Amino acid sequence: MSRQKLQERLKMKHVETKHGEQFNDLLRYVFQVTNHQLQTFGWENREIEQAKLPVLKQADVLGWFDGDKLISQLAVYPFQVNIFGQRYEMGGLTGVGTYPEYANLGLMNQLMRQALTNMRERKQSISYLYPYSIPYYRRKGWEIISDKISFEVKDTQLPKLKTVSGNVERMSIEHPDIKDVYQRFALQNHGAMLRNDLAWEENLRWDLDDLTAAVYYDGDHQPMGYLLYWIAGEVFHMKEMVFINQEARTGLWNFISAHFSMITHVKGHIYTDEPLAFLLEDGDIKETIAPYYMARIVDLSLFLEKYPFQPQETDCQLTFTLHDPMLEWNQGTFTLMVDEEGKGHLTGGGVNPAAAFDIQTLTTMLMGYKRPSYLARIERFRADEVTVNLLEKLIIRQQPYFSDYF
Repeated sequence: MSRQKLQERLKMKHVETKHGEQFNDLLRYVFQVTNHQLQTFGWENREIEQAKLPVLKQADVLGWFDGDKLISQLAVYPFQVNIFGQRYEMGGLTGVGTYPEYANLGLMNQLMRQALTNMRERKQSISYLYPYSIPYYRRKGWEIISDKISFEVKDTQLPKLKTVSGNVERMSIEHPDIKDVYQRFALQNHGAMLRNDLAWEENLRWDLDDLTAAVYYDGDHQPMGYLLYWIAGEVFHMKEMVFINQEARTGLWNFISAHFSMITHVKGHIYTDEPLAFLLEDGDIKETIAPYYMARIVDLSLFLEKYPFQPQETDCQLTFTLHDPMLEWNQGTFTLMVDEEGKGHLTGGGVNPAAAFDIQTLTTMLMGYKRPSYLARIERFRADEVTVNLLEKLIIRQQPYFSDYF
């Protein structure tokens, strides 16, 4: 069959719950999940199909069909994130895949365009994803906005016990105090996701059955931090540590150190503003930094409505051109006005643009991952020194916190 006839035969439509088995089969094929691996983790195919039903019910799942066969798909999760203290609607892109016999037909590109259009209609002005290929998603308008530090600590390097006012209690990972701590934490940390029920389900769904929670309670028995972990092969695996203050952090590390006789190593991940080596007496540990999440602004005008720029002595104006490889509404010349309180307003048009960005660079800049001066120096955008200095004054510098949720 010719390429043209094949394309004419394919139809794009929403993936529904009745397509659950096909949705699961395509995911398993693309991500190379075998029956043996499923059985190792105690999962059966039917259980995975049922587990993914909430996604098909609550997420925006689009697919290409060849007749009744699902052959390409993606899902957009309805999430919220904290961006510099402002709550944003976010579309979490995941479940991306196409069977190889249908590759190179431009199917995924069209799915992404439609998904981004749907995000805009739902007021989801930013999208996150965890990339399987950074170059691929960069071409679609996403950019790196966070790093992840993976660490390994020997038992002999664990911190010595320190006196705290509270105590740690072990409990089920579904205890409501865990969600309470995380919600307070997320509201305080730029880039954190405000997890809804679907996010919590996805965060915990694929973990081992023996995942345990440890919650730190302060002297007034208020939950102030938690740790999700498991122990296997004399290794303490830290899935997630969340704490509201330093006392909770100390209390949780006291709890980990109390496992000294049971383990040889502690392994886990931490966000880049909190490197572990500096905090340990013996900081000669193994830490590996790698790119983590990517993001793209879906609708710049909507995104800037709530974006908190730094307050200025006088009103500021910047006219610039913007390139977006997929979305025409993010394409062209724009003028940004920022008042003395840091409130921004974007309008289309303007004369004598002082800078030129692509959507990738603007996203990583506005998210605080890379400074304007650095991005200009490596020629990720064009602007004179005055404009770069203005951007430095306007944009808050703070790397986001990120946790696993896909």
